[in-house]
Amino acid sequence: MTKMPSSILLLLLPLLSLFLSPSTAEIKSLTINSDTRPMILFEKFGFTRTGHVTISVSSVSVTVISSAATQPESSRLGFFLLNEESLLQILIEIQTNPSFCVLDSHYIHKLFSFRELSPPPIASFSQSYPITLPNEYSLFFANCAPETSVSMHVRTEVYNLDADGSKDYLSAGQTHLPSLYFVFTITYIAFMILWLRVCFTNRGSVHRIHMLMAGLLLMKALNLICAAVDKHYVKVTGLPHGWDVLFYIFQFIRVVLLFTVIVLIGTGWSFLKPFLQDREKKVLMIVIPLQVLANFASVVIGETGPFIKDWVTWNQVFLLVDIICCCAIIFPIVWSIRSLRETSKTDGKAARNLAKLTLFRQFYIVVIGYLYFTRIVVFALRTIAAYKYQWVSNAAEETASFAFYLVMFYMFRPEAKNEYFVLDDEEEEAAELALRDEEFEL
Repeated sequence: MTKMPSSILLLLLPLLSLFLSPSTAEIKSLTINSDTRPMILFEKFGFTRTGHVTISVSSVSVTVISSAATQPESSRLGFFLLNEESLLQILIEIQTNPSFCVLDSHYIHKLFSFRELSPPPIASFSQSYPITLPNEYSLFFANCAPETSVSMHVRTEVYNLDADGSKDYLSAGQTHLPSLYFVFTITYIAFMILWLRVCFTNRGSVHRIHMLMAGLLLMKALNLICAAVDKHYVKVTGLPHGWDVLFYIFQFIRVVLLFTVIVLIGTGWSFLKPFLQDREKKVLMIVIPLQVLANFASVVIGETGPFIKDWVTWNQVFLLVDIICCCAIIFPIVWSIRSLRETSKTDGKAARNLAKLTLFRQFYIVVIGYLYFTRIVVFALRTIAAYKYQWVSNAAEETASFAFYLVMFYMFRPEAKNEYFVLDDEEEEAAELALRDEEFEL
């Protein structure tokens, strides 16, 4: 098996990162400094029949970094659009011909090359291009001049025109997100009011964990309203106007609270025992710092874009940390189930222990189902859905999250006589028999 040349790998990397790049877009201004990459992916956007892309470049300079290299032809550097249907053909062309220049391919929509730049020292260009064939396109810059580096200021503006002529800066598959997030905001606010009412009605049975759960609902509602307003401003103006900062702040608090609540419920903190064991504290000490790292990676991914050199690396960091956290929060639930099984053999309270075991086993299944759906199924939906229906994956994720919150809060609601304290002497013998089998082994 022949080894793939490193030059081909450099070309393939930005093409393969199409599967990771986000479909949101806005007005972006960025600076490229002495970049030697043969291809740079700027953004990905779903266009309708009224789509437009505007590119403005200025302060362009091309530097030869090798004494053996000659001055490059300006036509060997330029911008182009590529849809996913043509991606495979481009990959084949690159693999079969190492010296192939993607700007020569018939499968791309070439926008302009550096030949069209104004003469130095200004070296700038600005042009708007209509999109005649609706599809999801990725905007690339290609440098087919080996041993050269490029520096430039780039401003991109991609949008679709609405029926009234106004610009919609959200991708065709995400234009419904502001309304979607607003609907879920109202849903969570109603949920939080209902939860507070339940806590007030059963205030004698309210524990500290129930207050944390109320805080989780508040942070989720604030996170969603910021997401709705952020997407609305991007849709209308192309810029988030600072709402993205609030979105990331509340997202960080919400995610940390969610993982903390799951861990604390799994340990039985405050409603079964007033303390945490050392191993349970270690889980929190691992999960919370990792969530800080994951949220930092999320900010880098969302606020920069695939044009930065380490963008794919930050994606990998985010996925790895998220997987570690998802695995870590399962351990306290497993420990609680095993602890309850051991306790049931000695304390003589079979019915109570059976109720606790049943509840923790159900919670274990619910958590596993939630993590699987939001990490695997949602990703699959995002991958296979047509670009016009990308919002479906967001709707599925929010629906699954709401269902998980609803089930978790119902299972551990404050009640004077909840499942933890159900004692039925007539069922003690049946409970003892149930505890002897392996039903609760994981």
